[in-house]
Amino acid sequence: MNKIALITGITGQDGSYLAEYLLNKGYIVHGIKRKSSSFNTSRIDHIYKDIHLSSNFFLHYGDLADANSLVNIVSKVKPNEIYNLGAQSHVGHSFQIPEYTSEVTGLGTLRILEAMRFLNLKKTKFYQASTSELFGQKPNQLNSFNENSMMVPKSPYGVSKLYSYWITKVYREAYNLYACNGILFNHESPRRGETFVTRKITMYFAKKILGSKDILYLGNLNAKRDWGHAKDYVEMQWKILQQAKADDYVIATGKTTSVREFINLCCKYLKLAIVWNGKGIKEKAYLIKDGKKELIIKIDKQYYRPLEIDYLKGNPKKALKKLNYKLKYNLKDLVKDMIDSDIKLLKKNNSEEIR
Repeated sequence: MNKIALITGITGQDGSYLAEYLLNKGYIVHGIKRKSSSFNTSRIDHIYKDIHLSSNFFLHYGDLADANSLVNIVSKVKPNEIYNLGAQSHVGHSFQIPEYTSEVTGLGTLRILEAMRFLNLKKTKFYQASTSELFGQKPNQLNSFNENSMMVPKSPYGVSKLYSYWITKVYREAYNLYACNGILFNHESPRRGETFVTRKITMYFAKKILGSKDILYLGNLNAKRDWGHAKDYVEMQWKILQQAKADDYVIATGKTTSVREFINLCCKYLKLAIVWNGKGIKEKAYLIKDGKKELIIKIDKQYYRPLEIDYLKGNPKKALKKLNYKLKYNLKDLVKDMIDSDIKLLKKNNSEEIR
């Protein structure tokens, strides 16, 4: 008999990859999407076109801010597994809309857990997508964060996720629910939103290769992040719910790279020569071609957060061992995948405009 999965945030990066992954495993997949005046299903539209997948794929209108809709959907679907990937997930934006971020990203998790408790779904397994933004202070002596590291978030998003993290643990212990946290460090892909820094960078250089003369404006180039590929992390999310006992896991690569170094990797892949000049807010990058310098990157203060986290590196030792998993992608693979995809997308859009 097919397992049934319910995914919040199914139209996002992780949700779309997870839907594909589970459908290919023979699951019946149900997703929750918010009602919107514009179409926001571009990441999952291809599933409907695949007759082998679409027959087991269903969408429901709902909202993490609406408890009644969640209870109704969970009651109707009766899932074996629930993956809560929905959130207001942009850290910088959470300073501008802190109340909404808390309502959806924090209390949304509680509403799903309450639905499970109210409906007495003792056999349903719950996965909560947690985040490296829980860790705001300097790491331990091992220079990385693990499941036991102190959590000191430094954004409304991080605080909301901290609530979700702890309410998941509380419901696991208080009501004997199978509820797990996956503490995911930064994970990217061609499906990453274009407002996120990695996708903003890869899309910029894809446009540059195709002749753009625009300048890229960024914030803190010194910020270091542990960047992995979303496809790896989605598979590990599934593996977390296949364990005999519910537990929490850090999912990361164990390596950290600055925003500046990420840019350099993009240029190296595209065989572009750049030089950096200046420091801090005055730092700039120039493209060197045919002996000429072209200004391509400048710093804009608006992209700095009110509180910055300069360094994040995860320790995935527990997850890799207990989940018996080996990462399939490194950072160079990720850069290549994102840039190639962005170039292909831009060429497709340009050809459609010409028609």
